[in-house]
Amino acid sequence: MTNYRDSAEVFNKYFLTINENIIKNIRFNKQKHDAYNSPNYYLSNQPRRVFRNINFKNTSTKEIENIIKSVKAKESYSYDGITTKILKISTRFISSPLSYIFNKPMLSGIFPTRLKYATIKPILKNEDEKNVANYRPISQLPSFSKILEKIIYIRLMNHLETSNILAAEQFGFRTSSSTEQTSFNFINNVLNELKKIMSEVFSLIYKKPLTV
Repeated sequence: MTNYRDSAEVFNKYFLTINENIIKNIRFNKQKHDAYNSPNYYLSNQPRRVFRNINFKNTSTKEIENIIKSVKAKESYSYDGITTKILKISTRFISSPLSYIFNKPMLSGIFPTRLKYATIKPILKNEDEKNVANYRPISQLPSFSKILEKIIYIRLMNHLETSNILAAEQFGFRTSSSTEQTSFNFINNVLNELKKIMSEVFSLIYKKPLTV
C-alpha cells in the first residue's frame, strides 16, 4: 500500500467524522427545541394553501445545448474523467442521446445513483500541511450531473415562481433579484416609518401637518 493510499484513507476517515458530528448536532438541536419552535410546527400551522402539482416536462436537445453553452469550460473532472470543456466541444454529438437519457429520470422521479458519486479533493486552508484538520473537502461531481441538475432547477424555479410559493421577502437565489434589494427595502421601510413619526411629532408641536 503506497503513501498516497494511506493519505487518502486518513482524509476519508477525517471527513467522514466531520459529517457524523454534523448529523449528531442536528439531531441534538432538533430534540433540544420544543415543538412550538420547530420548522415543522411553523409550516404545518400556516394557512392551508393548495398548490398545483409540479410538472417535470421532458427536456430537449435545444435546452441541453443551451445549458452546456452556459457552463464554464473547466479542466477539472470527477471520477469519469470528462470535463465541461469536453462537453462543449462535443455538444452537437451528445445533445440528442443526453436528452433521451435525462428524460428517463424526469419521468421516474429518480436521480441516477452514479451521477451522485463525487471525487473528494482536500484543499489546504493554511500553512500546516501535516494537520489533516487544516484541509477542507471539495466535491467534484460528474459534468453530466451538473446538466441534469440545471434541467431540474429550471423546472423547480419556474414552478415556485408561477405558483407564488416563495415569500415576497425571499430575495436571494432568485432571477432578477438580489440581496442588495433586501438592504434597499429595509432602509426604505425605516425611512418611511421615521417620516411618519416626524410628521406626527411636528403636528403635535405646531398643530399643523408636516409638508415635505
